Amino acid sequence: MGHSPRPVVVFDDAVSSYDFGPTHPMAPVRVELTLELAGGLGVLDHFDRVGAASATDDELASIHSASYIERVQKLSAHPIHVDIEAGLGNDDNPVFAGMHEVSALIAGASVEAARRVWTGQAPRAANVAGGLHHAMPDRASGFCIYNDVALAIQWLLDNGAERVAYVDVDAHHGDGVQAMFWNDPRVLTISIHEGPQTLFPGTGFATETGGPDAPGSAVNIPLPPGTSDAGWFRAFHAVVPQILREFSPEIMVTQHGCDSHMDDPLTNLMLSVDGQRESYLALRGLAEELCGGKWVVTGGGGYAVSEVVPRAWTHLLGIVADHPIDPATPTPAEWQSFVQHRRGVVAPTRMGDGRTPSYRPWESGYDPASWLDRQINAARQATFPAFGIDPLY
Repeated sequence: MGHSPRPVVVFDDAVSSYDFGPTHPMAPVRVELTLELAGGLGVLDHFDRVGAASATDDELASIHSASYIERVQKLSAHPIHVDIEAGLGNDDNPVFAGMHEVSALIAGASVEAARRVWTGQAPRAANVAGGLHHAMPDRASGFCIYNDVALAIQWLLDNGAERVAYVDVDAHHGDGVQAMFWNDPRVLTISIHEGPQTLFPGTGFATETGGPDAPGSAVNIPLPPGTSDAGWFRAFHAVVPQILREFSPEIMVTQHGCDSHMDDPLTNLMLSVDGQRESYLALRGLAEELCGGKWVVTGGGGYAVSEVVPRAWTHLLGIVADHPIDPATPTPAEWQSFVQHRRGVVAPTRMGDGRTPSYRPWESGYDPASWLDRQINAARQATFPAFGIDPLY
């Protein structure tokens, strides 16, 4: 009897050099802390770990302009310059030596994850260092140099995929991925995020629904600041499963920025780790139901580097591996010492926040006095008709 293939985690130690400097919120150590925790809890035992080849210039040029790639390479070799037009050398995206190489490696890792799943070598694959969803065709944005998720989706299209669903649960709008596939009916981009009135990048209104050749291909659910687990799930379940079922994807690519957590220093959403874990289960269930389980997973934002990211993404990996971790599980003592040693802070002692996520389903009635409900209603009104779904029911 042959063994069924195992899920894959794509990782190379060199991704830790994606480093904007000691005072920048995007600390590469968060990936190291995640893999250490996932290893300590036995989650990584259920994966095959593979390395990746860097994306070539030609591959990068399938989504980025050749002149932009050239500019990144030039600054990468001479990090004393800046290129404001290309978004390089500002507070968000400081230039650093070797930034082209490590960004191309992260991009290549997401392509490898997509390739493994699409060719049937693995049922699911994860690149937690990926999820750099803000990068635009010709400029860096929001801590993102190359858009690895868009590159993975483009690879799938170039290799025969006809319906790819991208779901982004980062607290920030998945604007770069949306922009790159805005007019491509083969790609459905869904982003549930803190609304543009209060958070970077200032886009992701419900009225952004896709280009002239792809109406309904972009779905945006902007949430009010302060939204917690209950509101997040009310919004998610009022929109996302219905549209995914109508679109009927062949494969799902998801971005799991965990900056929606109440402790995240950059955002104003109020989710718990328990709620984030529940979102991963929901997406796994939809991948199983709709595309035979073909699921490519990336990380994303997350700036509570020791407190949240390692726990959230260890839950994510556990769910990808079909070995979910109970949120009541204590974190290993060795991992707590490791955090103390690497970060000089006290690590969380449990895998959850002691919350039990529950929500009031949309069917229980729309409350026009609720900002959240008005946003959900706006998202349904803007997107459901394109899929032939009645937004009222």
